[in-house]
Amino acid sequence: MNYEIQPHNAKPASIWNSGGARYNEISRGIADSIEHCVLRLDPQPGERVLDLATGTGWTSRVVAKRGSQVTGADISADLLSFAAEQARAENLDINYQLGDAENLPFADGAFDAVISTCGVMFASRPEAAAAELGRLCRKGGRICLTTWLSEDNVFRMFMVMKPFMAPPPDPAPPSPFEWGRTERLEELLGRDFELAFEKGVSFYREPTAEAAWERFAGGYGPTKALAASLDEDRRAALRRDFIAFHAQFSTPLGICVPRGYWVTRGIRR
Repeated sequence: MNYEIQPHNAKPASIWNSGGARYNEISRGIADSIEHCVLRLDPQPGERVLDLATGTGWTSRVVAKRGSQVTGADISADLLSFAAEQARAENLDINYQLGDAENLPFADGAFDAVISTCGVMFASRPEAAAAELGRLCRKGGRICLTTWLSEDNVFRMFMVMKPFMAPPPDPAPPSPFEWGRTERLEELLGRDFELAFEKGVSFYREPTAEAAWERFAGGYGPTKALAASLDEDRRAALRRDFIAFHAQFSTPLGICVPRGYWVTRGIRR
């Protein structure tokens, strides 16, 4: 079996790569939801844990500090490079591996637990990614996912960007926000896992709405790649609309955007 990045995922890989080391600043903005997910996974010392779509490795580092044997996999080589560098700086022994969530280079049942924090939901082919979760998690093992709610503020942020994007192919690919509905999570994962759900809210804070634009245009692949694809006028319009969206959440100290998500815990049947 070929475990390279599949051709249909080459473009998504380049988009996520574009965030580079600055993607870690995006992870900082969801650190509260990552802690929630790790708490519900409850990784134990010595357990083999996969952090799928690890990005710059924030979740993998949290899990490794619990004493688990952690592997981080991602479609983006550039994000993994930063993750490995950061793990070394923190004296954490984490194995990072380039991997396509729909076709991963690990044996059946290789992991006691799999975690993915706002990651696997962006897989191009959800059914294939869900099947991989079932394949990789041993019987009696567990998964824990955070996925943004289907019509909450992260979805609304993407709707701000949508008018500036190229028209989708026909048929359009599935929306990642389908993972924000428990009915869809049951469809994808219910055959292999006994599922339970818990809602959470992550609070994204910045000094200003303009700082949110700088953060996302500099480090979040989908926003950075989109901005880079636009002419000067369209980029200025995207910046204006992005800032206006975040300015709705002003406080006396800056901005604070509540972003709802599901934590899904699954026990492998």
